[in-house]
Amino acid sequence: MLLKGAITALVTPFDGQDRFDENAARRILRQQIEGGIDGVVVGGTTGESPTIEDAEKQRYTELALEASSGKVPVIVGTGTNSTKSTIAATQAAKKWGAQAALVVCPYYNKPTQEGLYQHFKAVFEASGIPVLAYNVPGRTVTDLLPETIARLVEIGAIIGVKDATASMQRAFETLALLPKNKPFSLMSGDDFTILPFVASGGAGVISVVSNMVPGDTAELVRATARGDFDKARALQTKIVMLSRALFATANPIPVKVGMNLMGLCAPHLRLPLVADAAVVTSMMAAMKAYGGLSAELNR
Repeated sequence: MLLKGAITALVTPFDGQDRFDENAARRILRQQIEGGIDGVVVGGTTGESPTIEDAEKQRYTELALEASSGKVPVIVGTGTNSTKSTIAATQAAKKWGAQAALVVCPYYNKPTQEGLYQHFKAVFEASGIPVLAYNVPGRTVTDLLPETIARLVEIGAIIGVKDATASMQRAFETLALLPKNKPFSLMSGDDFTILPFVASGGAGVISVVSNMVPGDTAELVRATARGDFDKARALQTKIVMLSRALFATANPIPVKVGMNLMGLCAPHLRLPLVADAAVVTSMMAAMKAYGGLSAELNR
């Protein structure tokens, strides 16, 4: 399996009673598919993975598969800081029909590179589903290094990496060490670096901003891949300015507010995440500057 293009790390919509909102989920998924997105991730960090229940994740996966109708891959976030729990979650995602699993590097317990290698190897061997590793040292503290990535690719344990280091040096080092005979998707995990990442050989992005602008994000990846750098620069500039507001505080607080302002879902977040008036003001200003985005509260 080769992942490429713009893939959205979906928000998980909740209603005012803190329940998974199926109607809002259908609305969001329809906007994504019609916007030309290349794939979706259910239950990742942007989807508030620490606080969603397995039954909610399963239902969201089912709705995503229904909406995609096989047109784009549905990926499920299954990573934890326990190998045993990650295996169980990944096996469940396969049972639900997911085409791949996004497995974050184990957080807090700080495994060594050998520990990371054994973790992903064990998940691969036990799950039977393509695994995309998620390297985000800013959240996990652990850093999956290029040498370890190459070892995992060699045995087929991972099909790619979502790289959220924001380092182009890291991207080049990873690509240089990969086995030449193995398919691999190096995906940017940062909306700020889509253009340089894809221009340097990356396959695409797993994006937060595409929750709000799936069409522009997908076209940015495509324009870069075909060498239309004038268009790519213009789109990257717009996305960077919107992303500044989206990452002014912890993700997914601002994007949830932005989705509400677009009329796509309620702004409800599960504790311990909360939004304040300053986030709403910031998002309204960023959306107005972007143009073409509604800045009226969801009615």
